[in-house]
Amino acid sequence: MERILVVDDDPNIVKFVTLNLTEAGYRVAAAGDGRQALERLKEAPCSLAVVDVMMPYMDGLALTKAIREEYDIPVIILTAKSHIDDKAEGFQAGTDDYLVKPFEPKELIFRIEALLRRYKAEGTSDVIRIGNVNIYPENYTVEIEDKIYMLPLKEFELLQLLANHPGQVFSREQLIEQIWGVFYEGDERTVDVHIKRLRTRFTKLTSDFSIKTVRGVGYFLEPRQ
Repeated sequence: MERILVVDDDPNIVKFVTLNLTEAGYRVAAAGDGRQALERLKEAPCSLAVVDVMMPYMDGLALTKAIREEYDIPVIILTAKSHIDDKAEGFQAGTDDYLVKPFEPKELIFRIEALLRRYKAEGTSDVIRIGNVNIYPENYTVEIEDKIYMLPLKEFELLQLLANHPGQVFSREQLIEQIWGVFYEGDERTVDVHIKRLRTRFTKLTSDFSIKTVRGVGYFLEPRQ
């Protein structure tokens, strides 16, 4: 069960978020300011932090920077509409996402789930093997019959995601969310373009896998039987 750090000097917000995260199946570590939050992190590891911007003693931006220096976990910043400029400062401090108050609990949970999936995918360093194809996440290379191929970053991330879940169909929306991020403002056809490039590249190199289309749904990777 994932443990989420919730940091806000408003006890009503902490109670509200804690209740909804607990109902969603998460454990929660609560803190009222940045200094207390760092103590919570020392007590037990957390998978993600939800941090309010305006807090006494150590504000959310300073806390985010401190977390970035010591821990490899995603951070979601909470900010009021009147402080929307905090968005840019938050990203500069190292936050992964932000949410404007007031917010719907489902929106927060959606963003938490998306970030946790992305961090897990980025943290996967084991070699992915499909027949004679070896995919190396640590250096973004693919080895086929003793030859090494370097892929553009997004193509590699797309291949890695599909190869980690052979047979699982991903919609274009899911692929956009996990590869390009929830704030991507481009067209979903970007996915089609990258899939086409992967197919063109690997059809010439190997028959150990193929990327299939499920019309009207999305794509999946099929290993050779």
